[in-house]
Amino acid sequence: KKMAQPPKHCGSREHMGAGKAIAVLTSGGDAQGMNAAVRAVVRVGIYTGAKVYFVHEGYQGLVDGGDNIKEATWESVSMMLQLGGTVIGSARCQDFRTREGRLKAARNLVKRGITNLCVIGGDGSLTGADTFRAEWSSLLAELLKTGGITAEEAKKSSYLNIVGMVGSIDNDFCGTDMTIGTDSALHRIMEIVDAITTTAQSHQRTFVLEVMGRHCGYLALITSLACGADWVFIPESPPEDGWEDHLCRRLTETRLGGSRLNIIIVAEGAIDRHGKAITSDDVKDLVVKRLGYDTRVTILGHVQRGGTPSAFDRILGSRMGVEAVMALLEGTPDTPACVVSLSGNQAVRLPLMECVQVTKDVTTAMNEKRFDDAVKLRGRSFQNNWNVYKLLAHIRPPSTKSGHTLAVLNVGAPAAGMNAAVRSTVRIGLIHGHRMLAVHDGFEGLALGKVEDISWDKVGGWTGLGGSKLGTKRTLPKKYFEEISATISTFGIHGLIIIGGFEAFMGSLELMEGRAKFEELCIPICVIPATVSNNVPGSDFSIGADTALNTITTTCDRIKQSAAGTKRRVFIIETMGGYCGYLATMAGLAGGADAAYIFEEHFSIRDLQINVEHLTEKMKTTVKRGLVLRNEHCNENYTTDFIYNLYTEEGKGIFDCRKNVLGHMQQGGAPTPFDRNFGTKMGAKSVAWITGKIKECSRHGRIFANTADSACLLGMRKRSLVFQPLTELKEQTDFEHRIPKEQWWLKLRPILKILAKYNIELDTSEKALMEHVRQKRISQESM
Repeated sequence: KKMAQPPKHCGSREHMGAGKAIAVLTSGGDAQGMNAAVRAVVRVGIYTGAKVYFVHEGYQGLVDGGDNIKEATWESVSMMLQLGGTVIGSARCQDFRTREGRLKAARNLVKRGITNLCVIGGDGSLTGADTFRAEWSSLLAELLKTGGITAEEAKKSSYLNIVGMVGSIDNDFCGTDMTIGTDSALHRIMEIVDAITTTAQSHQRTFVLEVMGRHCGYLALITSLACGADWVFIPESPPEDGWEDHLCRRLTETRLGGSRLNIIIVAEGAIDRHGKAITSDDVKDLVVKRLGYDTRVTILGHVQRGGTPSAFDRILGSRMGVEAVMALLEGTPDTPACVVSLSGNQAVRLPLMECVQVTKDVTTAMNEKRFDDAVKLRGRSFQNNWNVYKLLAHIRPPSTKSGHTLAVLNVGAPAAGMNAAVRSTVRIGLIHGHRMLAVHDGFEGLALGKVEDISWDKVGGWTGLGGSKLGTKRTLPKKYFEEISATISTFGIHGLIIIGGFEAFMGSLELMEGRAKFEELCIPICVIPATVSNNVPGSDFSIGADTALNTITTTCDRIKQSAAGTKRRVFIIETMGGYCGYLATMAGLAGGADAAYIFEEHFSIRDLQINVEHLTEKMKTTVKRGLVLRNEHCNENYTTDFIYNLYTEEGKGIFDCRKNVLGHMQQGGAPTPFDRNFGTKMGAKSVAWITGKIKECSRHGRIFANTADSACLLGMRKRSLVFQPLTELKEQTDFEHRIPKEQWWLKLRPILKILAKYNIELDTSEKALMEHVRQKRISQESM
């Protein structure tokens, strides 16, 4: 006998949507990643048993009805993931702003039995949705009166649930760390900045780049951090009066320091302290008139909205889509309209109107020239970025020295973003008055004395460079204790900042063990995780993983395109990661894979068989291609060749197979905006910590650090950057397989399977609860 209602606690989501209907629309300016969100809403909606409708052309389609509102199928969202913009169209709609228009829209929904609306757009679109919901019962009453709908229909649609997702490249919505499209827009901007840098250097030019953001300086700010710009103009924090002199002084200093170019970033909404606009042409004229530099203006415009979504935006859109469907189906007449978003690394639900209010408060603060409040209201991540930018761009190294010496080294395999971390470590160290040393070739270089002073100018332009400029090795320090101790005392090193992967973590633990015998090793140590594998304990992300993920995703797109052309073809792709399945899983989500085999989730021959059968079924639909990812060490016997052979044999006459081993291309390339910015912030944070530790451990001019908390790893945990003693992390590590015992991203695996049409349990036991924006702002510790 079947249970009519699954018990609430078991997390069964498969019949949750039976008898319900969901409509999804995209509105306002388009943003890359909207399609990923639409795809997830459609597929997860269908998975729960609900009917899902596309609303074409945003609110205009909702008002016009007819063919604009169409039922969606599983296959109708195939191949959407890698497309920019929004496939279902978006329009600015005047009609919906009138009561007349909203009456038509309500009738169109009621006639189709749709009581759940998912809106993907900016704050304007979401405010419109809230108004619609507030008026719902009065709209129904009016339609009943005029005979637009029957009493029966009105009863069935007595209330409307609304969930919003923020799609906006400006990242201008308060309460959300990242809006859908922001990361992709940064990718477009950085591609252009990198391209402009090469031509500017050839001619010793100054470039003024104008990026989007009428009321929000997020894109401009992150761009400046990620490319090491000389100056940035953002609407939230206009420059002090007399900025013209300061700017010219800055540019001259950079040139005297040996740089062949200057980059100035201007947000389109930039203003001065008196609210007067600062345009890119104003800045250009100033530089030409005062300094006579050859200056060019580039306005990036709509390029920033275009192109394929980044891996992050696809995963963000997919995660938010799942969360939106859950929030809609769990909604009651009493739950306020909510927005689903990411805070740090967690999915959260926030009351829509609170977010809209805080977003409006920022604009009000700017209009009333309360600029400090405007920056605060943008949230702590924005504040943190702004503070790091000011440190790196506006403060010159002091003439008085601290008397302390810090050494920085790279350990393990190269990872994109290592150089950005080294650059900010060196520059922030110099700002603190320290002597900074660069160690070449990891622990081995430290033993062999490959150490040299590194200056402010030496690290100029490093943020955009992939790989490791210092050189890096996997060698561990244990066998070199005597030599390393000698180097430490020869150069008078007071603190070590070690940027690298699992070897950086292991090696630092070895240095701590060596403290008992070698007093020289009793100095503060800070580890910054940097590896494409993302397998370092104590951090949700490591520098370089985002770049590798984007490389894999781009490759998967190309391979899928090839498979779509040949039809009936399955590709098996092997990714890096050691024993850690992060890259395979996340690339599976971002690339729309049918399966991703990883070490952490045991699989048997029966599972492989189920996957083959699943693909056989898929070949009967309109989507005649498959994509299977395999982590390099997921199983020593089920190798890539074995899986390829198995699929080839079992798929005979139904599909053929191809295999690709991606290899070292995953370690290369220019770092993504995330890795540049993450590296920059981690470097800055580590120097501040180690400076404090050196002071703490100083006795009569000597440094003696022997406590557990004098050797820490700086990691990103859920919502903040935290320092964790290495010895504590030991407990959380599986040393044999070089992975953390618990990994947050394993919770995303069910989403991967549901989006690939597997009927499995979606455990949402870690429910995203409603949070309040106001209290959240105040209570959070600063990053």
